[in-house]
Amino acid sequence: MGLGKRIAGCLLVALVLPFGISLAEHPPGTQAAEPRSWRNAPRHSAGIAPDPAALPGTAVVQVYAAQTYGWRGYFAVHPWVIYKRSGDSVYTRYDVIGWGGSRVVRRNHALPDGLWFGATPQVLADHRGEGVDAMIDRIEAAIASYPYPDEYRAYPGPNSNTFVAHIGREVPALGLDMPANAIGKDYRPLSRPVGLSSSGQGVQASLFGLLGVTAGLEEGLEFNLLGLGFGIDFNRPALRLPSIGRLGMDNLAADRAPAAAAHAQAL
Repeated sequence: MGLGKRIAGCLLVALVLPFGISLAEHPPGTQAAEPRSWRNAPRHSAGIAPDPAALPGTAVVQVYAAQTYGWRGYFAVHPWVIYKRSGDSVYTRYDVIGWGGSRVVRRNHALPDGLWFGATPQVLADHRGEGVDAMIDRIEAAIASYPYPDEYRAYPGPNSNTFVAHIGREVPALGLDMPANAIGKDYRPLSRPVGLSSSGQGVQASLFGLLGVTAGLEEGLEFNLLGLGFGIDFNRPALRLPSIGRLGMDNLAADRAPAAAAHAQAL
């Protein structure tokens, strides 16, 4: 077998296997007793965000990602950021929504930790306490500087993942590690094909998010082919794969969030 066929075979396995795992974890038609559409899909709180009223003097920042609605959920996620300053008793949420208006950056479009059309969000970053008010200042500045506030393309971007990746680049203190199935996080215009990765702590070269490579402490080493991410995380050993995001050790930020939330609820 020639080298080209071997490479093609490996790429096919790397694509089909993660998709099969994603399909097995979320088989079609098993999540609801009645037919579900975007109109009646659950959007209630997932109970992940700590009660803001119980932490009146504590600033909080969290970044979430949940499977997108419908068949796209087998391939991609939708992320958003929430925060509250010390002294606040409610959260502010920001994400990019591709429908319902010309300006795609939305404030408080849904509940801070609400299910995304039936999909439970996972925590990508969780910061609380000292220094977080200053982090929120930088997050708000990053939101204001987002270069595509009136532009949206589901594939290859700019989209909701492009938006949150922009925040991560502008606020390295977030330590944001976006999963491999966050399609659009690697979107870069032709005028700026090289720059910081979405963690703000690595480097990236990418052509419109369709072909590129990323290397960083948070991301490890990841290759992008037609918007699909393949790589390995050395910091918290795991494979970075399309469809499922990662296979291996949990992300550290996501790992500590449930315990921290439980502690906050107990205060």
